[in-house]
Amino acid sequence: MEITEIKLNMATTVAIAAVLIVIGEFLKKRISVLERFFIPSPVIGGLLFSIVSLIGYQTGAFKFAFYSDMQDFLLLVFFTTIGFMASFELLKKGGTAVMIFLAAAVIMVIIQNTVGTTLASALGIHPLIGLSAGSVSLTGGNGTSAAFGPLLEKAGAVGATPAAIASATWGLVFGCLIGGPVASRLLKRHKLDSSMVDTPSVPQNIETTSETKSTTTDTSLYAIILIALCIGVGYIITDPINIGLKAFSAFLTGVLGVKISIALPSYLLPMLVAVIVRNVIDAKNWTLPVAQFDIIGNVSLMFFLTMALMSMKLWELAGIAGPLVIILIVQTILMALFAYFITFRVMGKNYDAAVMSAGHCGFSLGATPNAMANMQSFTKANGPSLKAFFVVPLVGSLFIDPINAIIISLFMGFFS
Repeated sequence: MEITEIKLNMATTVAIAAVLIVIGEFLKKRISVLERFFIPSPVIGGLLFSIVSLIGYQTGAFKFAFYSDMQDFLLLVFFTTIGFMASFELLKKGGTAVMIFLAAAVIMVIIQNTVGTTLASALGIHPLIGLSAGSVSLTGGNGTSAAFGPLLEKAGAVGATPAAIASATWGLVFGCLIGGPVASRLLKRHKLDSSMVDTPSVPQNIETTSETKSTTTDTSLYAIILIALCIGVGYIITDPINIGLKAFSAFLTGVLGVKISIALPSYLLPMLVAVIVRNVIDAKNWTLPVAQFDIIGNVSLMFFLTMALMSMKLWELAGIAGPLVIILIVQTILMALFAYFITFRVMGKNYDAAVMSAGHCGFSLGATPNAMANMQSFTKANGPSLKAFFVVPLVGSLFIDPINAIIISLFMGFFS
């Protein structure tokens, strides 16, 4: 018996996504565990819909066909707003601590991808599934998972999208669970105390340019124009660069005897163009609509994430569930060990460093809100750490996402 296909056009796809966001927010406010682990509303609503799709598919009753072009555009908008957050001047003003912590986070990204792809190959599944259980989902979170999942599937990793979303949800939970114990162990072993911190070293003003404080038609239009221009320029130069990379890949394949395919995803160059524009604006001290970028980026991400999740094919996850759990357990243990032995030491081996270790567990497994929750819980019981609350969110919310996207793209080129 043929399954009835329910086709959704652009209007109905967006409308269903909007309803699912509302449902997710409603459930999040009423189910404390969802609030405690910062599970995003689009994830809740989108997963519920994908479960309905799974039931329809498994029973042979129905399946959905979604309008997907809107997702591609929302992805471009989201990553372009991410590019506007990466200020080199802000990184410099943040001081040595910010740069060191960013370096530690980048090393963790490389470790997550190396371990994920290696274990996936050893367990007999596509190495790109291991990438979906690496920095795509852990450091990247649900947004990056939904963005890269379809790209990984196009590269041959069947089930990469549900695997990435499942891994991101795992990270949100375990990022909160391991942060406190890691910091507590460091506190006891090294006999640390909050009185040891050097609060005057924390910068009090990290503005890099004039920022619009209110949302008006003019400031919103300014933000939209900048985003549109960066998307257009980035999109135009993507094709000729990819042609050159294709020729270079063929050359490397001939020299090394191993098939290598290097290509830039459509969102990467718009994001990098936005980085350049942001830093030109910083240098000229022109007005920058940061608040508007934040709003546009968040709304785009919410709708993109909901659409990506509601169109997931959960039945494709069954064949890789066992190896995926093994990879995630190893990733969680490695994150705890890295925070305990590396992050703590490079950040100064003091109370601030212990708090930042807890934060690192939060955002390198889950998201920046997880990091903040870890640090707030720990400092509430053991004393404040102004330095940690400056360094961790600055790296987690501004700098790690564009760098992570570039590293993921390089790994994809190697394993595609």
